[in-house]
Amino acid sequence: MRNTTHCVVNSKQNTLVKIGNQTYNYLEEYIDGVRAKGRYAFTLEELKDKLDVTDKAILQSLYRLKVKNKIVQIRKGFYTILPVEYSRYGVIPSNMYLDDMMVSLKKDYYLGLISAAAIHGASHQQTMETFVITEKPALRDIKNKKLKINFLVKNEWNKEDIKKVKTEAGYINVSSPELTALDLLYYVEKLGMNRVITILKELIEVIKPSVLAKTAKNYSQVAAVQRLGYLLEYQLENEKLSQAVYNTIADKKGVNIPLMPGKNKSGKTNTKWRIINNIKIESDL
Repeated sequence: MRNTTHCVVNSKQNTLVKIGNQTYNYLEEYIDGVRAKGRYAFTLEELKDKLDVTDKAILQSLYRLKVKNKIVQIRKGFYTILPVEYSRYGVIPSNMYLDDMMVSLKKDYYLGLISAAAIHGASHQQTMETFVITEKPALRDIKNKKLKINFLVKNEWNKEDIKKVKTEAGYINVSSPELTALDLLYYVEKLGMNRVITILKELIEVIKPSVLAKTAKNYSQVAAVQRLGYLLEYQLENEKLSQAVYNTIADKKGVNIPLMPGKNKSGKTNTKWRIINNIKIESDL
């Protein structure tokens, strides 16, 4: 039988693309270049722009590399490289590609809640889940056997409350300990109060009263500020931090609110914070 294999020159990459029954190696060469630059991720649009081959050829090559367990598709059009040292896990840590992914989506973001708390030292609450705060419109959560990324929406946040944290692949945006504490109470329905208290017990060790006061003053969700202040004073017994919060909210408190939203509103009311203690708290520590 006649061998119909032929070759074309990839003018953009100056490599030889083999068509037919030969192995496609142009994509692997490109991925090696991505890794050489310290990155672990790339997009389909990036490949289409950089490689002078058909879309069909690119998709076929991507499929082959996925089968070989050399790349992982995180979401439509976005892929990560899977180094040998992570092959047993089937995916690399989200910190190694999160910034690349959000940049490709053209969305402001920060790593928050439990994910941020772990970076700030609340190691007891390390989890396989990743929590990302981003702007509207909402992104669909990424969930499969190997990965779970939760996207939560927020209307606004102050840039000074976001820290740049270095990772193996560059930098990611992470909420400060003070913003993390407030966000934990803003999203408490999703996390559960016992879990939040457990995280706060470790997180308060790195929270500064002066920074917390500034962050709380500018935090637009007043109910979260009330709940945090109440917990700092009566559950965590940290007078310095609770007073820092109270100084920013003394003239802002409105109607009485339940400590745990979504639950019944019966319970003893604390007049200082205007909090209805409607749940029994049990820390996981």
